[in-house]
Amino acid sequence: MMTEFLAAALAFPTVVFSFLLLIVLAYWLTVALVGLDFDAPVMPISISVFIVFTWFAALVGTVYTPEGKLRYAVFGGALLVGALVTRILLIPVRNWTRPEKPASRNDFVGRTAIVRTARVTEQYGQAEVTADDGGTAVVQVRAAQSTDLKAGQTALIFDYDAEGEFFWVVDITTGG
Repeated sequence: MMTEFLAAALAFPTVVFSFLLLIVLAYWLTVALVGLDFDAPVMPISISVFIVFTWFAALVGTVYTPEGKLRYAVFGGALLVGALVTRILLIPVRNWTRPEKPASRNDFVGRTAIVRTARVTEQYGQAEVTADDGGTAVVQVRAAQSTDLKAGQTALIFDYDAEGEFFWVVDITTGG
């Protein structure tokens, strides 16, 4: 039984993937023993999963097909099986490792802010706004009309002026 397994593992096309499988095993043993930490786990995981399933498909194909030109079909079929299974199995991994959307100043539009300067005018003002992650930022704000916005009052951020790099606000209690 063991000799049949070794014969199949060392026959074409399985031998190609057997060699790659040994490299994958060496990599993961190194990761486990040395404790390597990598920032982008999708690539090593996807390559490893692809090689394991391609090797297995090639092994099964080698056992069930006769010697000859069909072995090239087994090689191609094993590549297709490995690619398909890898794509399906790694969907959750890709979702876990998607980079977060970078923060944007436009994320503050629609939020309320607490005025931190004595007044808010068309030329001057600052307010403190809370981000999604719970952090706060002091931002430059302007009021379109002369308002009675004073320190400690709540204002609604309704627009961002990219050229001036400030937010337009309105008094939330009076609506203007």
